[in-house]
This record gives sequence, C-alpha cells and structure tokens, in this order.
Amino acid sequence: MRFGVLGPLAVWSVGGSPVAVREAKVRALLADLLITPGRPVSVDRLVEDLWGDRPPRNPVGTLQARVSQLRSALGDRSLVVARPPGYALDVDPEAVDAGRFAALVARAREAGDPGARAGLLAEALGLWRGPAFADFADLPFAQPVIAHLEEQRLTALEEHAEARLELGEHAVLADELAEAVARHPLRERLRAAHLLALYRAGRQSEALAGYADVRERLAEELGLDPGPGLAALHQAILEQSPSLAPPRRARGNLPAVSGELIGRDEEVAATRALLDAERLVTLTGPGGVGKTRLALEVAAGMAFPDGVWLVELAASNAEPVEVVAATLEVRDGSARGLGDALRDQRALLVLDNCEHVVDEVAELVERLLAAAPGLRVLATSQEPLGVSAEHVRAVRPLHLPGADIAPETLRTYSAVRLFVARAAAASPGFALDAGTAAPVAAICRRLDGLPLALELAATRVRALGVHELAARLDDRFRLLNAGKRGGPARQRTLRAMIDWSWEPLPEPERAVLRRLAVHADGCTLDAAEAVSGADLEVLPRLVDRSLVARADGRYRLLESVAAYCLERLREAGEEDEYRRRHARYYTGLAERALLHGPEQRDWLTRLDRESANLRLALEHGDEPLRLVNALGWYWHLRGRFNEARRSLAHALTRPGGSPTERAVAGAWHAGMTISLGIGDPEELTRAALAAFPAGGDPLPRARAQWLLTFLHWHYGDLAANEARTRECLETFRACGDRWGEAAALAVLAKIVIMHGDLTMLRDHGERALALFTELGDDWGRQEATDALSRHAETVGDLERAVRLRREELRITEELGLWTDVSFKLSHLGRLALLRDDLDEAHDLHERALKLGVAHSGKTAEEFAAVGLALVARRRGDLDAAETLLRPWLEWLRSVDGTAGTAFTLAELGFVAEQRGDGKAALDLHSEGLRAAEATGDPRAVALAKEGLAGAYSLLGDLARAAALLAEATALREGTGAPLPPAERGDVDRIRARLASANLDT
Repeated sequence: MRFGVLGPLAVWSVGGSPVAVREAKVRALLADLLITPGRPVSVDRLVEDLWGDRPPRNPVGTLQARVSQLRSALGDRSLVVARPPGYALDVDPEAVDAGRFAALVARAREAGDPGARAGLLAEALGLWRGPAFADFADLPFAQPVIAHLEEQRLTALEEHAEARLELGEHAVLADELAEAVARHPLRERLRAAHLLALYRAGRQSEALAGYADVRERLAEELGLDPGPGLAALHQAILEQSPSLAPPRRARGNLPAVSGELIGRDEEVAATRALLDAERLVTLTGPGGVGKTRLALEVAAGMAFPDGVWLVELAASNAEPVEVVAATLEVRDGSARGLGDALRDQRALLVLDNCEHVVDEVAELVERLLAAAPGLRVLATSQEPLGVSAEHVRAVRPLHLPGADIAPETLRTYSAVRLFVARAAAASPGFALDAGTAAPVAAICRRLDGLPLALELAATRVRALGVHELAARLDDRFRLLNAGKRGGPARQRTLRAMIDWSWEPLPEPERAVLRRLAVHADGCTLDAAEAVSGADLEVLPRLVDRSLVARADGRYRLLESVAAYCLERLREAGEEDEYRRRHARYYTGLAERALLHGPEQRDWLTRLDRESANLRLALEHGDEPLRLVNALGWYWHLRGRFNEARRSLAHALTRPGGSPTERAVAGAWHAGMTISLGIGDPEELTRAALAAFPAGGDPLPRARAQWLLTFLHWHYGDLAANEARTRECLETFRACGDRWGEAAALAVLAKIVIMHGDLTMLRDHGERALALFTELGDDWGRQEATDALSRHAETVGDLERAVRLRREELRITEELGLWTDVSFKLSHLGRLALLRDDLDEAHDLHERALKLGVAHSGKTAEEFAAVGLALVARRRGDLDAAETLLRPWLEWLRSVDGTAGTAFTLAELGFVAEQRGDGKAALDLHSEGLRAAEATGDPRAVALAKEGLAGAYSLLGDLARAAALLAEATALREGTGAPLPPAERGDVDRIRARLASANLDT
C-alpha cells in the first residue's frame, strides 16, 4: 500500500487502485500518523492534534474508535499498530511519497553526473501533486510539516535547475523558472539559476532586469543587499564573463575536502544563513563533534571577493595575530597592521580551534571586525569567544538511534549513517542488516554520536567486526588508539582528543570535572554541588568549554569524557571517597521521596531521571538496605519487578541493617517475586511475614502484610487474604496511618465481592476514595476507583463503569504506571465485550497484553490474554481461544490461582461444549466448580453450574441440566447481579438446546 501527502491526502492499494478514507477525523488521524511513518505518535498528541482545545468527553475511547475506522478503511488492520505511547502507521518511510521524495533527493546529491542528478531530482519533483497535506493546511499539527516539505521541494527545484544548467538546458529553463521566481521572488539561489539561464539563452537585458528586481525587493522587504553569490553573478553578467560561474573564492587557501559530510545538511544551511546575516559566528561543541569539518563545508559554499581563509590556530605555537598575518601574507603581524590590510576587503576568516588561545582570539577578532566592515569571521572553539558581536551556534553530536533497531529505522539516524559509511569503506562488504543492527546501534550510542569517535571505531570493524567492537567499548581508549593517519595529533586517538580539552584546564576545573564522572546519566545542580564539590563559578566554565552539557536542568558528561575522567579520578586517589559521597546523596534522595500524596507524580519523574544514579549508589553504597527499602514502592509503581528483585537480593547478601530493615527488604523481595509470577504467593507471604521480629513497631510489618496481600488478593487462599487485610486495617487505624487505612479498604472492597457483598464493595471503595482524595494520592484514587468500577459493572451500570475506568486509565497513564495501565485497558476491554463491541475489545486487550509483556507484569499479562480468549470465543474462533487459555491454566494452577483457575476452566469448558464434546466439557466444568467453591464467590459457582448444565445437555441428562441452570440463576439473583444481556450467550445457547431436545421428545 502506498500513501500520498505531497498534495491532497491519497492512499493506493498494492495494485494501484485508490483507497477511500472519507470521514474527516479519520483522514486527519491518518495524516498525523503519516508525518512520522513507522514511529509511534502518543495518544495525548493525537487527541490534541485532532480535537485541539475541544476534546470529546471520552478522548481516548473516541480515538480508539477512529483508529478502528482507519484500520477498516485501509483494509489491513496490521497497518495501524498500538505501540506505546500511542499508535503508529507500520510502513516503510518510502511507502509514503514524502519519504520516497527525500530518498530520491539524497541519491541525487550523491550522484556525480549532472544527468543522473537531474533525472533523480525530476523523479522526486514529479511526486508532487500540489501543496503538501493540501487538505490539512488549516490544522496546526500539519503546518510545520507543510512548511518543512515546501522548503525541501524548493531546494530540490533549485538543485534540479543547477543540474540542468550543467547540461546546457538554458532556453527551456529560462521560461520554466519564471513562474517559480514569481512565487518566490526572494530566494537568491533560485534567482541565480534563473538569471544565469536567461543570460545563457541570450536574454542579457532580462537577466539584468531580474537582478534589479530582486535587489529592490530585498531592500524594501528585508532591508538587505543581495548576497555575495548573487552580486558576483550580476557583475559577471555585466562584464559578459565567458564562464559566468559565480566565483566561490577570488582568493583564499580553503582546502578541498574529500568525502561527504553526513548528517549535517541542516546545520550547514543554517550556519550559512547566519553567516550571511551576522559578522561573527562561533561554532562550539566538545572535541570530536566535527566543528572543523562543518566550518569547512560552510565556507566552501560561500563566495567572498577577497577570499575565504582558513587559519589553523592549533597548528602553531605563535600568537594568534601572527598566525592570521602569516596566513593572509600580511607583513605587519600586529592587530593594527591586519586591520589596515583588511579594511577595504570583503573576506571570510575561518579561525579553527580557538579554545587554547580564546582570550587572545577574542581580543583580535573584536579589533579586526571594528577595522574591516566587510570582514566576516567563522570561528570554531570548545567555548564561545565572549565578544559582543558573537553569535554562538552549538554543534551537537549526530542523531542517535532509539529503541527501534530495525535496519530501515537505523538508516534514518545520522550517527548510524556515518559509522556505516566509514565502516564499509574500511571493511569492504560490511553492511547494516538484521545481524549487525544491534551492535551498530550500541556503538553509536556509547560513542555519543561523536563523528571522530565513530570514525575511529569504524577503522576497527575490519579486524574485530561490530559485535566484538561493541563488546569491547568498556576499554575504549586502548581500543580506539589509532586509525586517523595524516590528521592532527589530537585527532588520531580517542584519548588524544580528550587530552586536548583536559590539558588547558586549571586544577579547580579538573577536580570538579573528574568528580562529576561518578554520576551516571548526569545530575542536578544540587547533586553536582553536594557530591562533586561543583560551584556556580566552576560548573558554568565547564559548560562553556563544552566538557559538560546542560539540558533539562541536568549536567551530563559524554560517555567517553566520563570514562576519561574516571581514570583521572583514580589517578588522583579519589574514587572511593566520591563513590561513597555519591551513594550517600542518592540514598538520602530516595528516602526523601514523597511517593504517597500530592507530590507523587513529581517524585516519580525525579526518581525516573535518577534511575542510573540510584543503581550506581546501590552498587557502591555502604547501606544498601536503606536504599532498596526506600525504592520498593517506586519500583512497584513503575513495574520494574526484575530490577527490584535483583537489587533487593543484592542488598540482602550484604551485611548490616537492623532485623526490621532486613525483614522489610525480604518482604519487598517476596512481593516482586509474586509480581513476576514466580513461586507460591502464600508460601512467599508467610515466610516474609515470619521474618519480622516480635514485639517491634507493628507498622512496618502491617505495611508488608498489606503489600503482599494486595499483590495476590485474587489468588490462593482467599480467606487468608481477607483475614490478613482486616488485620492490616486494624493496625493502620490504631497507628493513625490514614494512607494504610485507605489502601487496606481498597483491597478489602475487592475481596468482599467474592462473597457477592455489593454493598460492602461500594462502601469500602467510597471510603477509600475519600481518604486517598483527602491525601492527594493519585495512585490511591485510581485504586479505590477500581473497586467502584467493579461495583458499577456488576450491577449493570456500564456507562458509569466505563467513565470510571477511563478516569483510572487517565491517572495511570499520567503517572506512567504501565503495568496498571495494562490492567485498565483490559478492564475497558471487558466492558467493550459487555457492549458487544468485539473489535474494540480485541484492540484494548491486545494493547494491554503488549504492555504486560513489556513490563514483566505476569498477572497483567494473564488478565489481557484471557480477555483476548474471550473475544476469540465470541467470534467463534474456538481454536484461538483454547490456544490462549491453556498456558495460563497451567500457570494459575502453579500459583494456586483459585479465582482465575475457576474462570479459565469455565471458558475452556464452554469451548469444549461448543465443539460438541460433552465429556471434556463435563470434566473441565467439574474441576471449575471445585475451584469456584473454594473461592466462596457465588457468581463463580453460578458460572461453573451454567457450564455443567451445558455439558449435561450434550450428554442427554436434560433434567439435571435444567436444575443446574435454575440453581445458577438463583445464585446470581441472590447477589443482586443477574447476567447482563451481553453475557447471556452461553446460557441462552444451553436453554435453546434444552428446548429443542424437549420438543424432539
């Protein structure tokens, strides 16, 4: 299937037939997904893009409905996939004409032959059927994309014209470009191509008139003169120059640069535009980021009558003024002499590697700019020059890949493209494919997207291969110790690259920099001050020197810089001391985290950002039990059960800690084990609670008891779960623990439903909700609301149940509680089943299952998989239902999941009955009845008896079947929750069979 956005939105099937997507919101949804094909767009963004500040009452549900409509319209439901945090159009970028356009333009730029270049560009431009996203021009989400695509189209049009000029198509171009010039009269590159085409077509007077027109428009509309390139072309036309090629440099020493500059097209264009407008531009960034190469590319595309001059400051020990004078062949090597020499010249100076002489360069540049109005300066430096006329442009590392490592996705990242190109050059035959994708992505990430580091690494591919290279990056300085011959010494090894930045630092800056290396994934200002001794004088200096990056309120070292600084920390004999400082700080941070109450969301986000530091603190700290006990609730909320279990086990192997601290950690470990679906929950709970010392503070034990019961309240010994919860409730009330009281009530509310006590279910849920609301605890609010949702569903108030479930989903998504989100999606899927919307039910359970698997939530995974089985059986796909249910029956038996076991047996029994296998149905429902009776839940017993009725109806015992149906009906009516219409399918089928058999007899 192909998609068109370069014009009105269009879709074509594989055979080329148009596919209609008629409904306006569905078309807008498709357009939004087509902006980034293959990549997910979050639910929040899609809702905002489609409905703006007037969202529907149920935005997530309405969006799901539109997604379902889009899948139906496309005829292939696999094209629109649910992928956290939202939805994605799962197609190759080149299946969209905009992606095909970009690929063709990229190939054209690599082509050396003008004919091939012109052909590829013509093909690319031929994909346009009108303005991009033409039918969505008034929607805010489309407008930036439309502008970006239009700029790409115009640039391609200009490149196409220049290629055709090389082919001699002057006369045709002179007429063809007139319309484009009329629409875009201020684009100087387009004007230049048109003027040259007019002149070479023998229309010199029209060319001169065209120049006069653009000069007048630039002056009136922008207050600017024509750029150097256009002015030089005008002069050449006046002089009737034979070549009429705009002189790129009348003079100068700029070297020819070999090889393509990968991944910097936007930076080159932006820097040229900035340098056109401003007289001093400084490219800053860390060593190895490619400042020099970018500066050369920028300068090579600019024309100055008096030349473009490269001044390599790192190549000489002389004063900067002397180096500049020698480069320009000015005898008077003073600032005044240089100023006099440059006074009437229009030239560009590229001052490369200013960081070691930044003060001297700053003073010189100020004097030269004052003396020579026509002079422009492009500087590269690890820190700004700090002069008044300076415009700083930070050069960032190349774009790094994310979690998706499919080869076609990786090729969109500039860091990957550079590494692959250099590796293929060094090791013929190397290619990016499914086998090499993972190590290539890892190499690019671990080398921070630094071009020099990537190029050094690429030279090792021939000897090591990418898998071994990725595995050895912990020893990066020995690994990347050669590879770039002929270049400056500072660029020949990774260590030399960082040495160049380290050597000029004064000791106070060196000390802070090496101590910052004990942090993982950056740190806040407070942490930098407390752990590393940074202050508000030294830290900004390190940021200015591009050795420390500041973003989102955090200070970070590139991974290679951090590895280098750790070596320096060891050399200084400081590593142990600063590791301990780091561990103490982050242990204290975890203990201060307010995860119960109104600051819950902020603290969850803060701990998310500090995850790497918290793991490091656990590894090096002296009091690991304090840290893991402080993090237990955070790990649970985030669904990080495996990480938590490993960390708790590690802490428990270490000496120290009071008996209560060790018991609390043991309870957390048991809880994480239960969450992963490992072992017997009852045995784990009893063993964990037995470890608490007698006669101590009752609250830690009560909290642990509540947690362990909460995690498996619907499995195992349900009576014991209820007794433990009531005991916790009494302790919490006696200790004045209102959060604990609310949490116990929320669990108790769900347990009493097993007795069919709907009144107590509602009352406990409402009391828990009131307490959690008073405490400002969002997690608690959604947990208490869960009980009220169950009540609404049970009594048949589906509209209220859906509304409450949507509210729970909103809270859990905002908090990032993805295991809980999985449950909420499954609950909504169950409600969709009750509304007989099988498509929505399937989609919701499918999303829930993916989240459960991704976050190792075994219970959430089971709940979602059973939901998919319910959908499959209602669609008549009995094989799919059984395939989904069988593995979970075995797991439920292994964890003594009585309630879940009873329900799964009932579903499998109905599968057997619908196949006509009465004996298998009887066995399954009989076992299910025993499991249901063990729960004490009358509704579970009723379901088992309905199943047995179906089995006996097949086996010919009609009287027994009828009696069982009557018993089941009485049980359901006794709870005040008769079967809702959408759940009557099995009973109605069995009754119909009984009626038919009675008629036959």
